[in-house]
Amino acid sequence: MTTVQRILSGFLRTGSSALIGVAAAISATVLPARAQTPGGDAATLMVGAWELSNSDRDKTCGIAFRLDATGPGRALDFDKSCAEMFPETRAVVAWTMGKDAALRLVDSKGKAVLEFIEVENGLFEPLHPGATLYFLQTAAAAQGRQYTADQMFGDWTFVRGSNRQICQVSLLDVAADPESFALTLKPGCDNLVATFGLKGWRMDRGLLLLLSDRNDPWRFQEGDPGVWHRIPEGRQPLLLTRP
Repeated sequence: MTTVQRILSGFLRTGSSALIGVAAAISATVLPARAQTPGGDAATLMVGAWELSNSDRDKTCGIAFRLDATGPGRALDFDKSCAEMFPETRAVVAWTMGKDAALRLVDSKGKAVLEFIEVENGLFEPLHPGATLYFLQTAAAAQGRQYTADQMFGDWTFVRGSNRQICQVSLLDVAADPESFALTLKPGCDNLVATFGLKGWRMDRGLLLLLSDRNDPWRFQEGDPGVWHRIPEGRQPLLLTRP
């Protein structure tokens, strides 16, 4: 590991935006230019399971954000409890995220029913002062399963179908660039993984992101303990498990 990689790895572990900014400045003079990660927009990062709650968290319900288009925005799914816990959600049919970075849950005419702004990584509060105090956070954070990079280092196995192992990957404790760690694939990987162009990984809002030079990142969310599901699943689910 080079000196710069050691520095970057330490900054990535801390998660400090200030330190990462310093790392970026250091790497700009030492590391080659890095292509921007495709699909890194705020809307894409919303995909997955979230929890809506009131200020006391005695009322909660699950929301799954999706990217497919529907009506005036993108699709989402509410748990059955949402309509009872939060009657406003009965009118919600889609969600949007505009240039102002505000997350809006909208009705069939595109009118905002609930509006949020991100105040911390993966935590949203009402956009407007005086609005009903609801919070939105990732399901992983709400359930105390917000993993750090330290908990993810090591060997993992890609699994498809009926427990068919198709590739092994090592998530390394070595910085690939100021925003991600490096990884290595073991020989004999299935074409699905081999052609994806994996170049690094990082944690974001409780999700494991596997990054590619030429494709949108693969996003994995933990289901059962130690079993991570690619989201959205698609026709052929892809899992990551510990060997």
